[in-house]
Amino acid sequence: SQASIVLPDSGVAASCKASLAIMPFVEEAAVGDPRGDLSRGGPSRGGLADGLTHDIITRLAKLRDFFVIARGSVFALSEKNIAPEDAGRRLNVDYVTTGTVRSQAGRVVVSVELVEVRTARIVWAETFERRPDDIFAILDDIGDSIVSSISAEIEMVERNRAMLKAPNSLNAWEAYHRGLWHMYRFTRTENEQARHFFDMALRLDPTFARAYAGLSFTHWQNAFQRWGDRDRESALAFEAAGQSLLVDDHNPAAHWAMGRALWLRGEQDGSLVELERAVDLSPNFALGHYALSFVHSQSGDPNAAIGSSDHSRHLSPFDPLLFGMLGARAMAHVRLGQFDEAAEWALKAAARPNAHAIILAIAAHCLALAGRLDEARTFAAAIRQTLPNYCADDFIATFRFEPDAAALFRQGAKRIGLA
Repeated sequence: SQASIVLPDSGVAASCKASLAIMPFVEEAAVGDPRGDLSRGGPSRGGLADGLTHDIITRLAKLRDFFVIARGSVFALSEKNIAPEDAGRRLNVDYVTTGTVRSQAGRVVVSVELVEVRTARIVWAETFERRPDDIFAILDDIGDSIVSSISAEIEMVERNRAMLKAPNSLNAWEAYHRGLWHMYRFTRTENEQARHFFDMALRLDPTFARAYAGLSFTHWQNAFQRWGDRDRESALAFEAAGQSLLVDDHNPAAHWAMGRALWLRGEQDGSLVELERAVDLSPNFALGHYALSFVHSQSGDPNAAIGSSDHSRHLSPFDPLLFGMLGARAMAHVRLGQFDEAAEWALKAAARPNAHAIILAIAAHCLALAGRLDEARTFAAAIRQTLPNYCADDFIATFRFEPDAAALFRQGAKRIGLA
């Protein structure tokens, strides 16, 4: 009989990071499929399903968000045909993903489930259907969606769990996720709370690259939103990003944080280098693609900004920073002289529940340029309820626009009394 497979828990427990096993996907062929054993209509291993599993394991590992169990262990355990939660307990992981691949009526159908091992609860399930015009391109696209969804769902579960614990009982991983919860509220008070929890995470684990990146983000927000002295907060954002790179130069979030910090310092070329490095390290890192869109939308290539915005939203369609992804696309359309399109994308950005005053300002300026003055004035009035002296100079100073773009936004501001 085959020996029981149980992995030691020392590495996972020591770090307190969430851990994940991607069990080999099963290929289910339709009855009558001419491919060898699959013609019987039963499940099979190998081929496309194994390839997709290996691809997902590799991509998730590149994100460096959590521990991903190596391919050899999960493939060996899969031969035992046990329930996902049992597999998770044997592998000492927090989450298990299972899936099937099948052909159905001229379509490729991939079904996926993410199970929380402790409760045996399905925390996410989805079915992806595509026409098999180019099977490898299709599986690549589906792999993108699966990886981004798994990462986002685990992060959400971990954030919510951390919020239920007493602050003085948090470990580094939980403190980091508590910080994320506050960070995504996008207010000055919540940003300060986020900084506190990222600091706590780093006191508990000084080698936590993502916590340094989160800390950098809070200082970046202080500078960008003018919640603190811009020069001082920019320097602190740069310092924290540098610490993130020192502890893990292969973490995409570290390069993302540095790219954003360099943008604050007016170093666009260096910023783009770091952000490109982030997405090279992990092509599924949605925030890296968004940051590229953000930088290009102001003074780089506006068409590249649109492409990166679209890709970031494809990877993370419910991202907490979705308003920024949409707003960057709006600004790119302004630079292309496409004011109607800019207005529509800006409205989508402003409609997001956590959109802050700068997003409302993007909407006001874009609507004004599109000639939709009543709507633009409504947004301008909303901004001045909290920032009574807000004007075009404030908007222009927030960003790094090339001169022609700055002139266009000043033109829009003049039309609605924000000049």
